[in-house]
Amino acid sequence: MGKILLKNITADGRKCDIYINGNRIEKICAAEEKGGNDGGHSSGAGTCRKLAGPSGQISEAYGETEVVDCEGKVALPGLVNAHTHAAMTLLRGVAEDVSFSDWIDRIWEVERKIDEDCIYWGTKVACLEMIRTGTTAFYDQYWMVPAAEKAVREMGLRAVLSYVHLDHYDPAASRRQRDECRNLYEASRLWQQNTGFAVAIHSVYSVSEEQILWAADFARSRGLGINIHLSETEQEVKECITRHGVSPVRYLDRLGVLGPDVTAAHTLWVDDDDIRILAEKKVSCVHNINSNLKLASGYRFRYKEMRDAGINLCLGTDGCASSNNLDLHEAMKTAALVQKAWRGDPEAMPLDGLLSMATEGGARALGLDCGKIEEGKLADILIVNTDSSYFLSDAPFMANFIYSAHSDSIDSVICDGKFVMRHRAVPGEKEILAGARRVLERLK
Repeated sequence: MGKILLKNITADGRKCDIYINGNRIEKICAAEEKGGNDGGHSSGAGTCRKLAGPSGQISEAYGETEVVDCEGKVALPGLVNAHTHAAMTLLRGVAEDVSFSDWIDRIWEVERKIDEDCIYWGTKVACLEMIRTGTTAFYDQYWMVPAAEKAVREMGLRAVLSYVHLDHYDPAASRRQRDECRNLYEASRLWQQNTGFAVAIHSVYSVSEEQILWAADFARSRGLGINIHLSETEQEVKECITRHGVSPVRYLDRLGVLGPDVTAAHTLWVDDDDIRILAEKKVSCVHNINSNLKLASGYRFRYKEMRDAGINLCLGTDGCASSNNLDLHEAMKTAALVQKAWRGDPEAMPLDGLLSMATEGGARALGLDCGKIEEGKLADILIVNTDSSYFLSDAPFMANFIYSAHSDSIDSVICDGKFVMRHRAVPGEKEILAGARRVLERLK
């Protein structure tokens, strides 16, 4: 693998050099100090430059290094989208201005036309969109996983791809899905290291109790993650209480499904006891603000209560059929504004909490060693260009980045130690869009 030296970049408020060796951040050194006492370099900068060697030349110890001058730019950890349905980029706008129940019925109808070609190109479009908006890893819950895995591999991102259990209480569907899950797990053991396999349980209202238990046991016996839509709508909670006598959270707890290997998307309609259980079981919870607002599922995500309970909180976009884009940068701003508004408290969701949800929290849920600009961490890095009106003020960088700028301020993206976008250009973009247009004709 290659080596990259990001010269004169700002990270955590200080100018530094970041040396990437293979797919890890090996060294972070103080940047060059003009007119210093050591010949123009601080000892830290000298260390980084010594590791890298001169630009375009061969270093005896470390080999050829690409040196990138990042003067005026800021390094951030790659964003982690902790809940999405990637190939739904092809379903953007298929059901607008309708209730959640009508929306999901329409989605299931259109999905009958989807084949592996649709999943492949839809996932490539999703990766393209996520790269351009700063996401370097995502937790996917969708169909025909091998086609998605091929797309992710070719695009150079990280992903955890889930086999989805959705039997609609049909025993024949349950048996078929169990066989498919077993086979896909075996196939996934040959995947590249950047792509992981997980088990998804669609929801408590769409999957039988027997299938929920089987899926959870299958995942746990193999050390796999589990993800589920949980307490997304008020109607879901009411129906669960009617059917099982308890909320969806308490129902899954009663079944023994909840645990630190579970990532729960939405968790919007939860009470104090639900939060206590989620915290005790160390479940990761994903806030999907734009999707929740778009489908009028709700907006009172209990961030403060969950945070104070010690729950690992993450941010997700959901799929494009509900959120319409995969821009996690946009989701950060919306999440903060809505949280402040409904609580009547401008301190309700501070900037450091937002970034943590979109980076460290998601990385923790996906089991990834990233989410921070730190020595030893995986080299998933955003390079933000501050040469615009949005960054003119002396406001804290994160305030300008989240509240003023847009995701197009992200100039370049490194994932797994390799550039997947340089100066806003992503390789193969025109081909990806052309392929997506071709398969979209089948869904009309």
